[in-house]
Amino acid sequence: MDEKKTRTEEFEVDGDKIVETVKRLVREGNIRRITIKDAAGMNLIEIPLTLGVVGTVLVPVLAAVGALAALVTHCSIVVERIDK
Repeated sequence: MDEKKTRTEEFEVDGDKIVETVKRLVREGNIRRITIKDAAGMNLIEIPLTLGVVGTVLVPVLAAVGALAALVTHCSIVVERIDK
């Protein structure tokens, strides 16, 4: 069985760049999960992604991320990527 390995990356972003960054990451296509944490390291939202999750399915998620962005000034985005 072909097991795919995952790796994580963490980005520090300002609140006004959260939605833009999440959209960019989703377009890259090899993302399994995105977690947004506040400055203290607490998980604020976790977004599991699967192959084929695009368009209208992401609209409510991006709306939630946008609402979150209004509440935080600085956060971390942790990305779990699938290595090919």
